[in-house]
Amino acid sequence: MSIRHLDRLLSPASVAVFGASNRPGSVGATVWRNLRAGPFAGPVYGVNPKHSSLDGVPIFAAAAHLPAAPDLALICTPPATVAPLVAELGALGTRAVVIVTAGLSAEQRKAALDAARPFTLRLLGPNCLGLLSPHIGLNASFAHTDALAGDVAFVSQSGALVTAVLDWTRSRGVGLSHLISLGDHCDVDFGDLLDHLASDAHTRSILLYVESIESPRKFMSAARAAARNKPVIVVKAGRAGNGVKAAASHTGALAGSDTVYDAAIRRAGMLRVDTLQELFIAAETLSRFRGNRHTTLTVMTNGGGAGVMAADAAAQEGVALAEPDAALLARLDAILPAHWSRANPVDIIGDAPVERYAETLSALLADDSAGAVLFMHAPTAIVRSEDIARVCLPLVRSHASRVMSAWLGDNAVAQARKLFEDAGIADYATPEEAVHAFAMLQTYRRNQDILMETPSASPHASPDAAAVRAPLEAAMAEGREWLGEQEAKALLKAYGIEVVPTLAVTATAEAAVEAARGLGYPVALKILSRDITHKSDVGGVRLGLDSEAAVAGAAREMLEAVRSARPLARIDGFTVQPAVHRPHAQELIVGASIDSVFGPVILCGQGGTAVEVIGDTAIALPPLNRALARELVSRTRVARLLAGFRDHPPARLDALYDVLVAVSQMLADLPQLAELDINPLWVDENGALALDARVRLSRTPVAGAERFAILPYPAQWVRTQSWNGRQIVVRPIRPEDEAQHRRFFESLDAEDIRMRVFSTRRELPRSELARLTQIDYDREMAFIAEGLDAQGCAETLGVARTVSDPDNVEAEFAIIVRSDLKGQGLGTLLFERLIEHARRRGIERLVGFVLRENTRMLKLSTALGFKADPAEPPASGLRRMVMDLAPRAIPTWSSA
Repeated sequence: MSIRHLDRLLSPASVAVFGASNRPGSVGATVWRNLRAGPFAGPVYGVNPKHSSLDGVPIFAAAAHLPAAPDLALICTPPATVAPLVAELGALGTRAVVIVTAGLSAEQRKAALDAARPFTLRLLGPNCLGLLSPHIGLNASFAHTDALAGDVAFVSQSGALVTAVLDWTRSRGVGLSHLISLGDHCDVDFGDLLDHLASDAHTRSILLYVESIESPRKFMSAARAAARNKPVIVVKAGRAGNGVKAAASHTGALAGSDTVYDAAIRRAGMLRVDTLQELFIAAETLSRFRGNRHTTLTVMTNGGGAGVMAADAAAQEGVALAEPDAALLARLDAILPAHWSRANPVDIIGDAPVERYAETLSALLADDSAGAVLFMHAPTAIVRSEDIARVCLPLVRSHASRVMSAWLGDNAVAQARKLFEDAGIADYATPEEAVHAFAMLQTYRRNQDILMETPSASPHASPDAAAVRAPLEAAMAEGREWLGEQEAKALLKAYGIEVVPTLAVTATAEAAVEAARGLGYPVALKILSRDITHKSDVGGVRLGLDSEAAVAGAAREMLEAVRSARPLARIDGFTVQPAVHRPHAQELIVGASIDSVFGPVILCGQGGTAVEVIGDTAIALPPLNRALARELVSRTRVARLLAGFRDHPPARLDALYDVLVAVSQMLADLPQLAELDINPLWVDENGALALDARVRLSRTPVAGAERFAILPYPAQWVRTQSWNGRQIVVRPIRPEDEAQHRRFFESLDAEDIRMRVFSTRRELPRSELARLTQIDYDREMAFIAEGLDAQGCAETLGVARTVSDPDNVEAEFAIIVRSDLKGQGLGTLLFERLIEHARRRGIERLVGFVLRENTRMLKLSTALGFKADPAEPPASGLRRMVMDLAPRAIPTWSSA
């Protein structure tokens, strides 16, 4: 990943067009015209050996003839010329190129990348529309119109949608900070641009049109970082059809790629929408209304019909309407006519004067139980809409994050709508649109909660290595793809998942009877065959057998049925299980599969033989902990049954969460795990019990933590060591450390806090604590030194962290030790661990900004080999301490 030189791409000081032309309808002519027509202040050069001038401007024959190296070059010349031009421009000093040219072969794209790499020259495209940066008046594209300047960035894989968005935004007065067409994105991709736009001062929200992702971990890291800073909203094309595939397991069939994209977008804290219109509605909502934290809505309207439409939309969207309490009803009774609705929606009646609008709105906003307020108005002849808006403006300005509006109509309410919008109020055309926007906000907030989740403690016990290894090695040695039922259950048991005892016997009625006699009746009988995955489909399952005669008869009938249905299948025998009576148990499925884009995924939902027909499942990306497992389960309909109903007590959900965490751990530990089905998994008030399981292996590694789209906890860096006469653990920080980290911060002296964070604040908001403890291990590291206090409870003694740039070239360090432990060598211990980790990651340079009066840190860093940057001005009050860890290497960012 790399953001190197993206500033030259998106905010260049000068631009050159290769293939500039005056030929009507040509790409080169359109790009040249757009650049020249805009207010871009920098020099614009044209390059074309066939012209000496265009529009009275001198045109250059080649790059070598340019008066200076342009920051940005646009290439509109034939495919064969692209790579040589890139090489020439790189040598000249240009660091960003837009390849507008289409039709490059795979070899030509690779040649362009190879030519760019020695100069870290960035390539946008090929086959792209170009880009626009309206805040500097740059239209480096062949789009048909220019963009308005604003704070919304739009990045698209479709050039056609770029032009559609240009039309849409201009007609609605929506301004853009950047509009970028990725094209075939051989170099610059979504991950790079998310990293850049996340810290771009001109951008408040980021909109993406996505067709495919080729670098999932890079994308997820960048998306999670960007979504912490500003709203990221995604239109993902391809909902229909692409998830349908033949698969041997239920999980493989259900975990279609579009549902996995959903899971990835959710886990990254972004919001997915279905249409371009929704994209901009969501951007408007999150820009103006994101501060609202209410989960219920009160509808205020001057028309009963509009209120009913809003209430219907709320019911359909799952939006809860607030119930007015007695105090609010009494206050509204004093304001409104006797025949008002006395319910939500609050109908203030069509003849309402201006004062009634203001008094009602004031009453609702004064009562927090009213939640967010949807202010709706349909024009009447009684009072002008503009007058209503002006009277309500002081109220809405002071509660902008709590009010949304729907001025119903067009010309008659246009001025009123503008007054509200200028006051920062999110406005919508219809009641349904407003309610849908509120629902999108709720979804966005849930996704943000996932991103910022602080999980409760979950077990970290290691599985029985021998018990895990034995079934896998046996299957591999025999060339088998599928584990036998007993082997699959042994694997589950090794990871702490409770299973039903199972005996495997030969394929005779006598053997089945003998096994049943030993287990005790009633029993379940199942066919055992390496060639049959879904046993019930071929009559290979019989339950509730309560006598020897029943078992013997079932065995004979089963053999006949299976041989009839699958004559070529090898029958290895039967499995016999004791019947388990758990009348309150819900049948679930828990599974794992490998997605072609995002790698390992986990599935949970309602199980049984009709699992595909029922379709009640949800998908999540590993790694999981209990909190994320809880969120996964909550997205299924069966979760409502698990909560308890009638005579069914609530299920022990922690047991289900632990099964999901165990499956996540399997995927991390076992690279050969290709598919897993636990179906049915019974869950009730007693816990979780796996009745059946199927496991498919792959000789080629497909799972393993290194293939997760989100890097899991790096347990290899957990070390126990002696320090100052006591045993401590130095380990990467975990999300579960939030409470412990808060206590550590509160224990610090004010002066130590000032030295570390350059302020004296004594409290950290929960969002910042979550940010400090839930880190992206692919880009950051925070080591804590942990000991035990006098009561035997874990306590943090010190913290050292680095945050790397997306290029993995430079990382900034920070260290703080508990105030009463300074000067005892703990800072040195943590610092050395940081340096070791940075070297292992291939980071080239460690830097830190240290207050000049922080002599202790200056002395420590100097002793470890850091040098003060002489370029740091003394007036800054800081010293920039630098350590070179490795010789400078040519960056090797991944092609998309």
